[in-house]
Amino acid sequence: MWKSFSRDDLAHTPAAVRTMALSALAASFFLALLCGLFYNAWTYEMDRVLREEGSWQARLTLTDGAQAETLEQFAQVDTVTPNEGLSGPDALVVELTFRDRTAVYDTLGLIRDRLGLDDDQIQTHDTLLSLYGVTDPDHPALLLPFLAGVLALLVAALVLLLRNAFEITMQARLHRLGILASVGATPRQLRLCLLQEAAAVSLLPLAVGTLLGFAACRGVLAAVNQVAAGLPDRQPAVFTLHPAVAAAALLAALVTVLLSAWLPARRLCRIPPLEAMRGTLPPQARGKGKRSLTTRLLARCFGIRGELAGSALQAQKKSLRIANLSLLLSFLGFTAILCFFTLSGISTDMTYFARYQDAWDVMATLPDTRLSDFSLTGELTALPGVEDCLVYEKQQAAVLLPAEAQSDALQALGGLGALAGEEATATQGGWLVEAPLVILDDAGFLRFCEEAGIAPSLDGAVLLNRVWDSQHSNFRNRQYLPFVQPGTAALTLAEGDGTTLGALPLLGLTDTPPNLREEYDQYTLVLFWSRSLWERWTREHSLPTPAREPEVLVRLLGREGISQGECETLQEEVTALLEGAGYACTVENRLTERADNDRMIQGAEAILGAFCLLVAAIGLANVFLNTLGFVEQRRRAFARYLSLGMTPRELRSLFWMEGAVLALRPLVITLLLTVGMVTLMLRASYLDPALFLAEAPVLPVALFALGILFFVALAYALGAHRVLSADLTGLLKDDSLL
Repeated sequence: MWKSFSRDDLAHTPAAVRTMALSALAASFFLALLCGLFYNAWTYEMDRVLREEGSWQARLTLTDGAQAETLEQFAQVDTVTPNEGLSGPDALVVELTFRDRTAVYDTLGLIRDRLGLDDDQIQTHDTLLSLYGVTDPDHPALLLPFLAGVLALLVAALVLLLRNAFEITMQARLHRLGILASVGATPRQLRLCLLQEAAAVSLLPLAVGTLLGFAACRGVLAAVNQVAAGLPDRQPAVFTLHPAVAAAALLAALVTVLLSAWLPARRLCRIPPLEAMRGTLPPQARGKGKRSLTTRLLARCFGIRGELAGSALQAQKKSLRIANLSLLLSFLGFTAILCFFTLSGISTDMTYFARYQDAWDVMATLPDTRLSDFSLTGELTALPGVEDCLVYEKQQAAVLLPAEAQSDALQALGGLGALAGEEATATQGGWLVEAPLVILDDAGFLRFCEEAGIAPSLDGAVLLNRVWDSQHSNFRNRQYLPFVQPGTAALTLAEGDGTTLGALPLLGLTDTPPNLREEYDQYTLVLFWSRSLWERWTREHSLPTPAREPEVLVRLLGREGISQGECETLQEEVTALLEGAGYACTVENRLTERADNDRMIQGAEAILGAFCLLVAAIGLANVFLNTLGFVEQRRRAFARYLSLGMTPRELRSLFWMEGAVLALRPLVITLLLTVGMVTLMLRASYLDPALFLAEAPVLPVALFALGILFFVALAYALGAHRVLSADLTGLLKDDSLL
């Protein structure tokens, strides 16, 4: 009987069927898209970890070969593989995989106790294990709970959104439900009937929406691959879909739809039969009758019409909750993201790209190579398009600086400790100051001496004689003071622990470093050496303990105004020359790196912007459902207003007031919050506000805001047309208005 009733009811309410079907389609689409993106992000990260770090799940450092044989006796240990690259004469490093990944940490505890290993002899592949869902009991991962929380939040948002859609369709059959209740149907039977109708109407749209969601996921991955094309060392994302993921997305959509249908069905089935037969809902409490701030402002500005519009918004507060929240979060997120990336781009350009645009065009890094072993400086200089070539190496030492050797300006401010604070290390009678060593090839060092106004020589070093005055300037606009007294002819080099190494003669002092892509700490004594002086020092004095592996850097400058294509050609020639000579190297060029950085930022903006658009779409869908769904209720209300003497034009203005408040409220709140946020970021980064205003993302923010205004206006225009196109005077004869 109930099946026959449902079929007949649905056949006579095509609008309700369409509303439920579209709601189910939208819910399954969003959930499938989100599940697909999460799953493909997981597979991409899994492939990256396996490719770059290996498939091992634990590493053990053993001191006895017999211990490796003991490992094979553990039932959960699947494979034991020696790592020849990490093993040495005194230790054997083995990599383990396990049959049951969930038992990795428990099994490792048994292995530790059985073999008597220390904690530092056991290394777990936490990144890989966390991707498998296995976490260290002492340090649980938060990624999977976060993803589950995001999915649950989306389900909750969709439930609140779809609840209105199902309530609209169910209210359309309120009269028939009242008739059934009057002849003996129980609330439970009515709820089951409504849920049965929702399930029957939603099954096909759920399947179609799930397919469309995964198709959209594939399109998103293709767009990401296109945006990120050309990035170094990036593997393209490949769309994959596991049957379990598809089933989970479909099940989540079905649960969402049924829960969305159950909430209004539960409420409607509690309405007394007589009220239901009249087709009206019982009045709801309005929160002690207090007028909202919006109602008071509208009443002050537009009089009685503003009062009516504000009261209507206050009555729809719960049903428009998703719209208000979604529109606010989407516009605020979109604006905040663009402002953040704009500020970040300005800062990056000032501190890196613009700052070093004349310092390098092509840069080569040769690991495990010393400057004394490099012999291709002449060949690199002779390459077509090379204006300047400088080869150098970096090391680290310290300087024992007596207190009286500090410059008068530095001592006047309280000495190094007053500026550097905890970064300065005091010794008896002075300071132990870090001293980065930059060792240039001889020809480059002599050119640097000439540029600094120092008599060229290979018998001494040059000191970068400056220290940041942090008391009177910020890191964005640094002011410098002389570090040491003028005429300082030598410095005492030392180890990091203060052990003296010897005296280093100085050719002179300068406040301008050579034109290199290097950052120097503001409280260190940077020393520039020649290769000849370094080789002589290494023969005659104790060497500082190397703080870094030997590494040669090659800086090449091309012509002024060099193009990206020319940079890439020069990069290829440098790579071919170095690799042809047997050097392992990494070569990069400035313009391609800039383009890659811009492409990554654009990709991040596109992805986050698309998410904001998705959130906005949820809010706008809620607006359309309310304006187009509760038409009958609005007609009854507007019939009352018409009976009180209001004109159709005045009735239409109520819609525009409601739409304006709904659209403008998130925009105003966002602009106020954005101004405060940008002000704090500008103050923290010490950027000139004029620089941000010149680059501010006004156009995309304005387009996003106009999009919100347009669709909200469209929704209310359609709602006004549907309400006011009916014969409202006929409703005045209906007793249910009373």
